[in-house]
Amino acid sequence: MSILKKNIVANFAGSMWQALMGLLFIPLYIKFMGIESWGLIGIFATLQVIFGLLDMGLSSTLNRELARLSVFLNKEQEMRNLVRTLEVLYWIIAIFVGIIILLLSPFISHHWIKAGQLSPQTIEQALLIMGFVIALQMPIGFYSGGLMGLQKQVLLNVINVTISTLRGAGVVLILWRVSPTIHAFFLWQIAVSVINIFLLALSLWRRLPLGDSKAVFQKQLLKGVWRFAAGMSGISIMAVILTQLDKIILSKMLTLEIFGYYTLASVVAMSLGSLIRPVFVGIYPRLVQLVSLDDKHGLKLLYHSSCQFMAVLILPLTIVLALFSYEFMLFWTQSTSIAEKSHYLVSILIFGTALNGLMHIPYALQLAFGWTRLSFVKNIIAVILFVPIIIFMTTHYGATGAASTWLLLNIGYVFFEIPLMHRQLLHKEKWRWYCQDVFLPLVACVLIASLGRIFVNPQLPQFMMSLYIIIISLSTFVVAVLITPVTRSWLFEQILRTKLFSGT
Repeated sequence: MSILKKNIVANFAGSMWQALMGLLFIPLYIKFMGIESWGLIGIFATLQVIFGLLDMGLSSTLNRELARLSVFLNKEQEMRNLVRTLEVLYWIIAIFVGIIILLLSPFISHHWIKAGQLSPQTIEQALLIMGFVIALQMPIGFYSGGLMGLQKQVLLNVINVTISTLRGAGVVLILWRVSPTIHAFFLWQIAVSVINIFLLALSLWRRLPLGDSKAVFQKQLLKGVWRFAAGMSGISIMAVILTQLDKIILSKMLTLEIFGYYTLASVVAMSLGSLIRPVFVGIYPRLVQLVSLDDKHGLKLLYHSSCQFMAVLILPLTIVLALFSYEFMLFWTQSTSIAEKSHYLVSILIFGTALNGLMHIPYALQLAFGWTRLSFVKNIIAVILFVPIIIFMTTHYGATGAASTWLLLNIGYVFFEIPLMHRQLLHKEKWRWYCQDVFLPLVACVLIASLGRIFVNPQLPQFMMSLYIIIISLSTFVVAVLITPVTRSWLFEQILRTKLFSGT
């Protein structure tokens, strides 16, 4: 098995396991702590993403530079010095982030969050602990980026699986046997984050090639990467505004309880990332290498096969979940009230997330060329349009309006960014992306899943309904595989190989 396939398989296994740990334990978090505490965890996640802006593109830069330098000879010392240089900057930023959150905690707890059962003092104490958690978790992305750039993604996922299990199962044990409070939840996150950082940092430094001397901070190395880092930072700032603005507005306008339902729906929709991220992080370093080697044929082949694979991977699940969102939420939470208040949000958010996922490989191609301008300008325009729309929609339609803006945003990406990107990169490949890479699997999934929705018996017992949805999901996936060129060819190749092997 090639290193690319190994990385993708490892990324899938790790990502799926992490998603499973999250989805499995969330109902228990709500059971032990209540929906308001879960809403507070949603605010924590939003703060984490917002302050992640101060990453300033360093994680992505390290990923790209290590992947690029790894194909050249005599770059060992430069690689080690680059890691040391960016590592020092990253830890300074992480400490700064922790201090900022500590200073903001009184304002957020007393003047921003609209709590019911939780007191402002309880929320403020939780926010203080959050500051330490976020500061500790920031370097995790940096060291992970380094391991991905070195294509040590099997090792990275072994660590991620271990930590996610410890994080999820451990906190449930703490809430059950020690203290069912939001404070206990975040204190456990601190302990797990320390272990995570130690394992990742140790793994990265041991996998770097040996240099002639000890790794040192070199200011001049920043000159070679600052443009890409600045571009990534600009993209990240706009992306965070676009992906987190709905949560910021809702955390102010809605009660903590209703915000908890929105956060729950967002978790379901964003769990699609467990399928999206493995493909992106597995493909991206290889795209960088193909661009560095100027292998245009290999680049085009990998690009389209990856786009089609991504579509087949995420569209069947997306369409089925969007059409059967109430049944899924009822089965998952075992609560009619939660299902009724969140399933429409799930349907809207997950379709928007799927469209966003389809844009990940085109985005990876842009980064492989070091071309960040399009994404940056696109996001600036989107923010100018998106901010007034989301304020209007949230004011008049509440959480549903905010979810709809996420869907509209990603529809815009698909119809405006793709033509502009293909005009600059992989010219004449635009219509192949629209028709073969996306349209064929999308139509197949909508057709099969819609038939399943039409003929479903709403009076089925929950177990039979779950089995019915699984059958519809598998049917939708199989049809998508058969109608999409790259997966159909792969499937027939495996069948042919099996027959030949059996014949011998």
